[in-house]
Amino acid sequence: MEEKGGKQSVGLVKPETVTFDSVELECGRKLSPVDVCYETYGRLNSDKDNAVLVAHALSGDAHAAGLHSDDDKKPGWWDIFIGPGKGIDTDKYFVICSNIIGGCKGSSGPGSINKKDNKPYGTAFPPITVRDMVTVQKRLIDHLGIKSILAVIGGSLGGMQVLQWAVDYPAAVKSAIVIASTAKLSAQGIAFNAVGREAITSDPNWFKGDYYDKGKKPEKGLAIARMIGHITYLSEDVIEQKFGRKTKSDKDTDSGDFPARVDFTQDEYEIESYLSYQGDSFVKRFDANSYLYISKAMDAFDLYQDYGSLEKAFKNVKSGFLVVSYTSDWLFPAWQSKEIVKALKANNIPVTYYNIKSESGHDSFLVEKEISELEGVVSPFLDNIRGG
Repeated sequence: MEEKGGKQSVGLVKPETVTFDSVELECGRKLSPVDVCYETYGRLNSDKDNAVLVAHALSGDAHAAGLHSDDDKKPGWWDIFIGPGKGIDTDKYFVICSNIIGGCKGSSGPGSINKKDNKPYGTAFPPITVRDMVTVQKRLIDHLGIKSILAVIGGSLGGMQVLQWAVDYPAAVKSAIVIASTAKLSAQGIAFNAVGREAITSDPNWFKGDYYDKGKKPEKGLAIARMIGHITYLSEDVIEQKFGRKTKSDKDTDSGDFPARVDFTQDEYEIESYLSYQGDSFVKRFDANSYLYISKAMDAFDLYQDYGSLEKAFKNVKSGFLVVSYTSDWLFPAWQSKEIVKALKANNIPVTYYNIKSESGHDSFLVEKEISELEGVVSPFLDNIRGG
């Protein structure tokens, strides 16, 4: 299946699910059973040493590349980056992506059935952490018979998982690729997540998380949460260039023509309409409770606090690192990546750092026009690790 630019798609893919009897979580509780939905692309070689694990961000899932059917109109979320001849070349690597625990796309989460009462967990689902996500991923890797991963790669929350992998399983990770991420979420990041959660829990259809059998869901609250989050993923420049002060009617907004009664439920500016579309689209594919749980896990991630300092957190790390940031990312700004690089160097851990010039903000690692720059640093890094 050929795409523009002559590059190939991985084609049709089928999600798979493995079920583990139980997993002990960081909160001290056991979750039983635990389903993990995952997809793979490429082939695992005979030595089982060409595996690349892809960790997704907050709103992602296991479907990172390819299509689920011939009439599927939406490929995987990183399809522009995973495939034959692409940044993560499936002619060379066996690529694995799983839906994180707490998610809503096949892995166990608040929408899963609780065996105790045969009803969805809702907020009875135990609290989860980034470490729990990685613990379950390690179980998956063991299940696939892979002892050492060539590389773990991810952006945003995915990058947090990469860091946790390198810290928790140093002997199992040959290299770590951290993109647009941080070793702890800033107070500003926590603040945006808090407002998003407030939007969901204030929705009258949230029912304290037990909305699954009510015939109604907190769609408005989740849509608002997505709108808030999406603003943080973009840069001011890209919003200005794409939307500016354009109105849906293309009329001069300063003309002085005002209606007799203002309808505040109608979008006037194109940016309003765009954000409404993003919110409305999101509620069709994501669960509000999963948003609550995953955003909370992001808030709690703090390698500085867990180990006393970032240098101490990386003391036993054995992975080679590639750290990538973006000049226009104000949510996870470059200085946070530089802190990671500094701590790695303090431990004499091999690290390569790139601060890529971009205009697309935090979402740069997902935007097609920005991908060539990312391919230009990831592809040779992987080739070097593979050949080393």
